Amino acid sequence: MYTEFYGFKEIPFGLTPDPKYIFRTDSYLEVMSNLKYGVYHCKGIVVVTGEVGTGKTTTLRSAMQQFTNDILCVYIFNPFITVQEFFEQFAAGLGISNSHRASKPEVLDALGRLLAERHTNGMRTVLIMDEAHGLPPDLLEEIRLLANFETNTDKLLQIILCGQPELRDELRRPALRQLKQRISLRCSIRPLSNYEVDKYIRFRLKVAGAEAVDLFESSAVDLISRASLGIPRVVNNICDNALLYGYASGRRTIDRPIIEEVIDALDLSVPAAPAADGAYVAQSANVS
Repeated sequence: MYTEFYGFKEIPFGLTPDPKYIFRTDSYLEVMSNLKYGVYHCKGIVVVTGEVGTGKTTTLRSAMQQFTNDILCVYIFNPFITVQEFFEQFAAGLGISNSHRASKPEVLDALGRLLAERHTNGMRTVLIMDEAHGLPPDLLEEIRLLANFETNTDKLLQIILCGQPELRDELRRPALRQLKQRISLRCSIRPLSNYEVDKYIRFRLKVAGAEAVDLFESSAVDLISRASLGIPRVVNNICDNALLYGYASGRRTIDRPIIEEVIDALDLSVPAAPAADGAYVAQSANVS
């Protein structure tokens, strides 16, 4: 593989959400601050949104790694479940035994006692719903009701809803206005700017063990930025393929023609020009 050819210890542009490859942009730091503030200060419901591939799941996993041991997180990533399946998964994650044979009132009673006990002992309990834009309305309503576990001053259960921008539209529905009113914090993970894409590529090369982080020529990085629209997952895919192409042709650096070949193979469109903030708008154009 190309790892040995380029002197890496591991593949630098994998598509799995590995927290050690977290690139700390201002957007990432903002989201992390909101998550920590919401959890440690018992704020209730926090909503995180971001486009496909911007690193939402990676950010959630990074947050869970940074939480102290007195915080118990239940992470549910599949939105296509019934209300009963949700309560079974949630109760199992909290260690409530025999929840699959208990009725809903029994599960809620056990949940309430557990949350109250943990709060009394200074511990936090967190429900994280990933891919929340896919949650059906009846399940969103059940999650809203869970937010009613509270004392006079604190929420006993902290809830993080994370999903694509469609989640914002879903929460605007009149039927979900009570849930919307209970959201204490909102934040978004933004795509990388053109400048950040260059730093991002160098950062991942360094983490992977590269001795030289200027492996990608500046013209190649510029084209990667345009083709990816600053979406880290797409950047990773382009760079991974580019390294494979470079290895196959014996090239020690990745230049623009290699990126053009990869973009063509991946059937990507390239915007004609950057937006004012440095991020690239999605206007299809030929590579030029």
